[in-house]
Amino acid sequence: MLEPSQNNELPVIPGKRYFTIGEVSELCAVKPHVLRYWEQEFPQLSPVKRRGNRRYYQRDDVVLIRQIRHLLYEDGFTIGGARQKLSEPENAEHLQHQHQSLIREMIEELETVLQLLKVSG
Repeated sequence: MLEPSQNNELPVIPGKRYFTIGEVSELCAVKPHVLRYWEQEFPQLSPVKRRGNRRYYQRDDVVLIRQIRHLLYEDGFTIGGARQKLSEPENAEHLQHQHQSLIREMIEELETVLQLLKVSG
């Protein structure tokens, strides 16, 4: 699927909890109207909607959008083919592994910050 080596042209995803559609558009190099269209086509993609129907994407959504982008633009899948590929069981396992890796990275970063706070405090 989407490995970091295949994704060098995209910026690093900041350690935020929520992202606006404009931020996701920049992070994934996809226009906002395309993101809204993909929400209709990919059931896995469902950002939180708040006041005024504003969309707020989480980190998992950004990773998923990058995978969709890769499947469509790099691998040449159709929308239907990409939807099917994302729903395959091995993809679910890959996503779970990717999520676990992200969680481990975040824990390590938080532990580093905690150590820095202990040293400076």
